[in-house]
Amino acid sequence: MLRVLTLGLAFLTAPVWAAGADDLLEPEKAFRLSARALDPTAVEVQFRIADGYYMYRDKFRFAVADGDARLGEPQFPPGQRKKDEFFGDVETYRKQVTVKVPVTVPKEGRDPSLPARAEKLQLEVTSQGCADVGVCYPPQVQKVEVRLAGLSLGAGGPLAAAPQGATPSFGGREVRGGPAIVSDESRFEQALLSGGFLLTLAIFFGAGILLTFTPCVLPMIPILSGIIVGENRAVAKAHAFALSVTYVLGMAVTYAAIGVIAALSGAFISAALQNPWVLAAFAAIFVVLALSMFGFYDLQLPSALHSKAHAASAKLRGGELGAVALMGMLSAAIVSPCVAAPLAGALLYISQTRDAVLGGAALFSLALGMGVPLVVVGTAEGALLPKSARAMSAVKKFFGWALLGVAIWIVSPIIPVAAQMLAWAALLIVGAVYLHALDPLPHDASGYARLWKGVGVIALVAGAALVIGALSGARDPLQPLAGLRAAEAPGTPAGEVRFERVGTVAQLDARLKTASRPVMLDFYADWCVSCKEMERFTFSDPMVKAELAQMVLLQVDVTRNTPEDQALLKRYRLFGPPGIVFFDQAGREIPGLRVIGFQPADKFLQSLALARQF
Repeated sequence: MLRVLTLGLAFLTAPVWAAGADDLLEPEKAFRLSARALDPTAVEVQFRIADGYYMYRDKFRFAVADGDARLGEPQFPPGQRKKDEFFGDVETYRKQVTVKVPVTVPKEGRDPSLPARAEKLQLEVTSQGCADVGVCYPPQVQKVEVRLAGLSLGAGGPLAAAPQGATPSFGGREVRGGPAIVSDESRFEQALLSGGFLLTLAIFFGAGILLTFTPCVLPMIPILSGIIVGENRAVAKAHAFALSVTYVLGMAVTYAAIGVIAALSGAFISAALQNPWVLAAFAAIFVVLALSMFGFYDLQLPSALHSKAHAASAKLRGGELGAVALMGMLSAAIVSPCVAAPLAGALLYISQTRDAVLGGAALFSLALGMGVPLVVVGTAEGALLPKSARAMSAVKKFFGWALLGVAIWIVSPIIPVAAQMLAWAALLIVGAVYLHALDPLPHDASGYARLWKGVGVIALVAGAALVIGALSGARDPLQPLAGLRAAEAPGTPAGEVRFERVGTVAQLDARLKTASRPVMLDFYADWCVSCKEMERFTFSDPMVKAELAQMVLLQVDVTRNTPEDQALLKRYRLFGPPGIVFFDQAGREIPGLRVIGFQPADKFLQSLALARQF
């Protein structure tokens, strides 16, 4: 009773103590809570404790805020003994504490909707801690959602692991082909929850390098190359390195910022920038830069403002570090709006834990990994650029041609396919003219001259094919003459995978209720390059088509990013396309079986095979 009275007095006087501690942290920041599914029978709850603070072991309480799951006896690590002025001899934790909480779902009397609800577990965690300055916080009650992806829900309903050597199951059906299902984004989310700061940054840096040869990075190579070549002079290796690093840092800062904002607000900013005005303006910038490389004009401000602009380092030349950083920021926000698995995992982590520091650092590290090839290419260009004016002019024309290609690529989502094909045709044909494809070669022409003329002839033929295809009704830039085949209708590939469009949550719910087969829900956008990669290289695979024919195929088109689109994305905790969600025959989402980002046909077949088991 004396301890209780002492504690009550402490709570009453806590505001007085706090007034003298200007830098006292809020309890949510002093004791950062996170939780994850450790294995099919347990949840791991972790508190990261700020320096100068500690928590009491005997004050922890765990309960299920929503659902029929039951919690077992928590398993605590050993703590430090402390003679506390409030509670006497107690056990405390500093820096970090990780508690393992067993989880089971009762077999009998469970709610019929339990399999869907068991995918997410709402935990209510009660804790109490103090600061070394003499302030003791009142008990804190926090709720955290745990994604139970990868756990097996047996026929009876318990959350139990499949025994060693056994086949995982869901709803009494065996899932063949490997261990319990864990999606790619969940792995990256769990890497963040592991708490190892440097290890987490290393993981995301490596993931960024793996994203090198994807639409997230490839369009940025000609952009950076055009900046360096646009210097109109020989560029030293050190200067090229500085330009490359500045561009990558600008890209990384924006990548982290828009990711954190997206996770905290639930809206992906890059999606909002995919509108005709923004894309057209950004493409126009590259057209202006490209035409200057062809020698039509030199980029500079009007003479009246030139001296002031020069003093303020605001010239329009790409070599200025401020302009390069700005170009990197714009590139990150506009050129690569699609969501990949590492990005999705980081966004989910930030949205759940509100830990923008670790999540933002992970995204920054991811962008740095993506920027490694850019720095390598940019520095190499500084060392390899020719010194002669004639050779430099040829290099500038090449990168001017590449920048025009980037401009077409940027506006492709907002113009008709026929216009895209004609734009690419014009680019190829004009490039062929510059390569002297139509000019006769002298008898004693060098080998290089013949080589480039051959490249020009190929570009000329490809451009002509695109023109013929566009005028004949074909709508596939990679197969422009497919419409001329007698066996196929113009512009309609044989055996095309067709989706049923849904536009609202209500429409989706109604369709899921009537589905008698497994359902695949695809989130798509016209501006999402990875979505189109899935259509071109994955959905077109004959084996994938055969599997998809056995499923109900639904699609949400989030191109316009309407409130209805945002509601559908938010419902499934997606921040943008591409994203594929699978449902069983009863219309319940299959835990852990999401596909985020591009997935090749062979790997996607494994996901389909697992989905058809439910």
